[in-house]
Order: sequence, then C-alpha cells, then structure tokens
Amino acid sequence: MNNALIALQQKAPQLRPSERRVAEAVITTPTLVVESTISQLAEHCDASPGTVTRLCHALGFSGYKDFRLAIASTIAREQTSREFFQVSEAQIDPSDSAAEVIAKIAYQESRTIEETARLIDPTELDAVADSLKNAKRVDLFGAGSSGIAAQDLQLKLHRIGVPSFWWADTHLALTSIGITEPGGFALAISHTGTTLEAVQFLEIAKSRGAQTAAITNFPESPLAERADHVLTTWAHDDGMRVGAMPSRIAQMAVIDFLLVRLVQRDMAATESLLRASYDAVKSHRVSH
Repeated sequence: MNNALIALQQKAPQLRPSERRVAEAVITTPTLVVESTISQLAEHCDASPGTVTRLCHALGFSGYKDFRLAIASTIAREQTSREFFQVSEAQIDPSDSAAEVIAKIAYQESRTIEETARLIDPTELDAVADSLKNAKRVDLFGAGSSGIAAQDLQLKLHRIGVPSFWWADTHLALTSIGITEPGGFALAISHTGTTLEAVQFLEIAKSRGAQTAAITNFPESPLAERADHVLTTWAHDDGMRVGAMPSRIAQMAVIDFLLVRLVQRDMAATESLLRASYDAVKSHRVSH
C-alpha cells in the first residue's frame, strides 16, 4: 500500500463511527500511531483494540504492526518532501509571508500530483484511453470546479478529433447522455463521488448501454460504484485555499495522463490534427 494516510482518508466515509474516530485521530496526528501501542491508541480514541484491528484489516493490512510500519514510512516520506520545499508545516497560516505561502502551495500541489500518480491504476488508465479511442461519441460531466476539468478534457479531445460533448447546464448534460447508445462512452468527474447529478449521469449512461468511467478522490463512493472504470485522485483541502484548488490540480493531472496515453495510440494522426489546429490560429499571434 503506497500511503496509509491516503487510504484512511478515502475509507473514512464508509467506516463505522468507532472506526472513524480512530481514523480521524490518526489523520490529524499520524505520529500517534508510531508512539502508541494498539491499546494506547484505542484508549486515546475511546475505542477498543478490536476496533483498531478491524480498521487495519479494512485498509488491507494484516494487523496493527503492519499498519504502524506503513504510517511510519508515510511520515518519513512526507518529511523528506517538506525538507525539499523548506516548509516545516504544510498548513497555511494567515500570518504567513508571500514566500511562505508560495513554498507551502508548491509543496501541497507537488504532493497532490505525486500521490495521485501513485494511486492511478495503469490498467484502468489504459482501459479508459481505449474506450475514448473506440467510442462513437463521448459525453463528459462535472459540476462546479469538476466541470472546469471536464471542459478542459472536452477541449483537448476535440482538438485530436474525438467527438465529445460537455455542457455547463446540468439539464443539457443529462438530456445529452439520455440519447447516447451502445458504443458511447460517459465520463463523470467528482472529487467526493457523491455529486447527485454526476451519479445520475452515469446511471443514465449505463441504462443506455454506454461504457462509463469516473475520476474521483473516493474509490468506494456512489459515483465509483456506477462506473466501469475508476481513476482515483488524491487531494486534501487544508481549509485555507479556495476554488477547490487541490482537487482541480489532481483532476487535471489525471486528464494529462489520460490524454497522453490516448495520443500514443495514433501519434501520426494526432500530431497532424494538433498542427492543423495550431496553424488555424497562428495568424492571430502578435509577432515580436
């Protein structure tokens, strides 16, 4: 398992209340695990040792010892990254200087992309790339900031000749997917995986016989359950940044991974289309 803290964050919504208390305590203070026995951690979280053991098993660990080692490894890796960016604390404070804000955001965004890259399943990525290449039509959906990512994907697909549709209006998006057919492909983007309209979008697509995929931070979310393929992101909001910045960075990274794999399937044709689209606007640039 690449990162035990990420596994905790993604699993937390599905945990029992007592297990969630332990998970939230560890997420907030990871060193608690390293410094505690299973009994001490359970007591700190007002839970039983059995609850801690169940949590470890739910995350795929053989037991507390295995979980403890994974947390220690995660802490060490994050410390190395903080030293590289010269930040002692990732949280942004109102009193931080401009230089400190730049360093902390650079650290957070670098970590977001790095952990997303660790989580992405290459087999799933290629399956989605194949679906995009072979689809008769592609419908894309995202609400709010996820809509920005969906629009970006649609623009990129359009430039390389993939017939794709993205709508800013939810009703137009749902009516568009409502007329898709077998051979179509639908992809929905939602950080939480609980956006109602995104879930409905994939439900309609499946009912029409289309292939489906999701880009989400939570691989066991309602959206993921309705997708044939899931591309998992990692983004953690520290409460200070606005506009869903971490999730947008993670989603854009996945889109770039996906587009490159798609382009690789027919480099010559894609390069020809990209050159043609570049030439179409070349005369609109101011010469130096």
